[in-house]
Amino acid sequence: MTELTITAKRWAHGWELWKGEECWTQVASLPAAVQQVRDYLDTVEPDTDHTDWVVHVVPELGTLGADVAAARAATDAAADASREAARRSREVVRELRAEGYSVADTAAILGVSRGRISQLAHC
Repeated sequence: MTELTITAKRWAHGWELWKGEECWTQVASLPAAVQQVRDYLDTVEPDTDHTDWVVHVVPELGTLGADVAAARAATDAAADASREAARRSREVVRELRAEGYSVADTAAILGVSRGRISQLAHC
């Protein structure tokens, strides 16, 4: 599997897509950048199949780059915390139910609905 990192530099009409010191192509919006790189490669290397290449497009964001990285890290941390909270909730629900607590009492103890208790108990 071939991996390729492309730097996207913003300009008046969208983004320029750079490989090292060379501007390869342009694209109007970032969501289309990976396919645009593959199309470019297909043009310059028509005998090579680029379909399975992993293309990483890294936008050049200047001073906003650190803020974007922090926001993405916070989002990842929140997702991790959510998974851990769900795991712990499933565990506690099983323990409470094994001790004979009703679904209604378990829901009240955990501050969730009875339906949520049923979901957690069957995960």
